[in-house]
Amino acid sequence: MTAPASERALVFAPRGRDAELTCTLLTMHGIAVARCASARDLIAGIRDGAGCAIMTSEVLDRELHRELHAWLATQPPWSDFPMIVLSIATGAASGALELGNMTILERPVAPRTLLAAVRAALRGRRRQYDAQAAIHQRDQFLAMLGHELRNPLAAIVLASDLLPAERASNTILARRLALVGRQANHLSRLVNDLLDVARVTSGKLQLRREAVDVDVLIRDCVETAEPRARERQIGFVVTLMSGATIEGDAGRLEQVIANLLANAIKYSPAGRTIAVSSSRSGDGCEVRVRDQGIGIAADMLPRVFDLFTQADVSLDRSEGGLGIGLALVDRMVRLHQGTVSVSSAGVGKGSEFVVWLPFGDPPATPAAAPGPVGELDRPLRVVIVEDNRDLLELTQAVIESLGCATEIAADGEEGLERIVATHPDLALVDVGLPKLDGYELAKRVKQRLVAPPTLVAVTGYGQRSDRTRALSAGFDDHITKPVRTETLQALIEATRTRLAPHRRGPRREHDDSVS
Repeated sequence: MTAPASERALVFAPRGRDAELTCTLLTMHGIAVARCASARDLIAGIRDGAGCAIMTSEVLDRELHRELHAWLATQPPWSDFPMIVLSIATGAASGALELGNMTILERPVAPRTLLAAVRAALRGRRRQYDAQAAIHQRDQFLAMLGHELRNPLAAIVLASDLLPAERASNTILARRLALVGRQANHLSRLVNDLLDVARVTSGKLQLRREAVDVDVLIRDCVETAEPRARERQIGFVVTLMSGATIEGDAGRLEQVIANLLANAIKYSPAGRTIAVSSSRSGDGCEVRVRDQGIGIAADMLPRVFDLFTQADVSLDRSEGGLGIGLALVDRMVRLHQGTVSVSSAGVGKGSEFVVWLPFGDPPATPAAAPGPVGELDRPLRVVIVEDNRDLLELTQAVIESLGCATEIAADGEEGLERIVATHPDLALVDVGLPKLDGYELAKRVKQRLVAPPTLVAVTGYGQRSDRTRALSAGFDDHITKPVRTETLQALIEATRTRLAPHRRGPRREHDDSVS
């Protein structure tokens, strides 16, 4: 098999036996070589993508030096072509150093020294090509991300523009609001997927382990996916036989199954069926998702679980997606000490994904906490501190719709004054505030009030380290933006329960992020 040009060393030494001996040495040690008879051959080989060039100092005359310098000036930013000069004497090739990535070896050169230099040059060149591929992949992803974000944003902007002009009836208003809600949810999912990638690749994602009934998990995921499948006239055949309870993070495992089902629906034509099954396998259980969709080409199979990889990279992106769903499936399964594999008979012949998860040692399910005794006999008092005026007004509207009395502030200093003056039951505080940031605000509240309110950090920063920093500063809880209405409702209910007569139980945690 012929080595690619990028793995080949060019040898230009037309005098004596230098070229012959060098080529023989490199070939004996498995390095592909191309012998150049002239400077023109050398330049042509470099232009064709060779991995490095080896030449003797006597051929590096003014003309070749000029041609090499001219070519090197045209290299893209990622490229730094390596060259090795075999010099007849110390300082004889010193002028070559200005060409850039140049190694000068004084003759006679020990074979081991020459081999090490050539291998280092080829290795360095290989890394440059890898970096170039990564840059290309990044640029493709950023272009795709821009496309994916603009679509829901365009729908939201147009719906917002139309509402005042349409003199909308209740029916039209409801339809427009439903559209905005769908597209906002889509944006939220995209952002969450990107954050999950960042957490996984940085090793900062940690599992919250509990007992997980695999069959119940699959059934719930299928039920959630069914409306989308019905829209595309796709059916499910579900066979659940594992009866397994494993140790895992229910939310993350739900993400795994949901992504596999979404992928199967996405690439299945109308009228097809998706088979979902579970069974025991050795000391674990298997989950299989088999579709009758477009299939996967043989050359794509090894890359299916790579980040930002999609089978279809054409301009027709009606199905959308960032190419990170299957990569997240792979990473999440590995975090559970499991495996995931894919098989396909080829394009047009469907595909099957198989997830294997070990049984582990499921923790005992904690007993349900006793219900609250008594009810709070007054509206909950809530202070909201947020410097984004639109978000401040919307959050206030939601909190008041839940039966609370509110005070608002647009910066940290004003927020501190309102909290100290009104003694609220709950304070929702943005972290990145002008004048006084949320961390300092929390510290001062705890210093100045004997019975401070429940302080909740509301922020776009959702890593575990951000939560730790918030709790260390004095916050009682930490939730990440965008905050859903149901999250605020649960937070209000937990605060009411805590303040109810004869009830001083532990607070429930509400964190829209999973770090």
